[in-house]
Amino acid sequence: MRSPLDRLRHAVSFEIIALLMVVPLGSILFHVPMAHFGVVGIVSATLATLWNLVYNFAFDLALKRTTETTQKSGAIRILHAVLFEAGLLMILMPFIAWYLGVTLWQAFLMDASLAGFYLVYAFGFNWAYDALFPLPEWNKDHAAQ
Repeated sequence: MRSPLDRLRHAVSFEIIALLMVVPLGSILFHVPMAHFGVVGIVSATLATLWNLVYNFAFDLALKRTTETTQKSGAIRILHAVLFEAGLLMILMPFIAWYLGVTLWQAFLMDASLAGFYLVYAFGFNWAYDALFPLPEWNKDHAAQ
């Protein structure tokens, strides 16, 4: 399994790269001033980072217990990304509604749109991260097969 420092590097790099893309795009797409969407982005990234650390640890722990490895297949990666985004949607929707002064429905639509982006982004980022920073245990898994 990944070390706490590796998990922190993963979570922080994930959010920084995402913010650089999401804030300008979200501001344009939702017709919200960039400063306001920037606040939403930063608060969301902070909450998402905390969720990321908890969620990925729990997911990897459950995966290791059920499959004896943390290596993820394509199908497991899809499940991982969908469950992550569903949990984050529930965490962020009330904040977005309150801060931007929109209804929960409007916040849901905004958050769901962002979740769609993050779903694709998370899949690609995590695959790339695993390729750049593979765990030694995965080499053992391939050797045993």
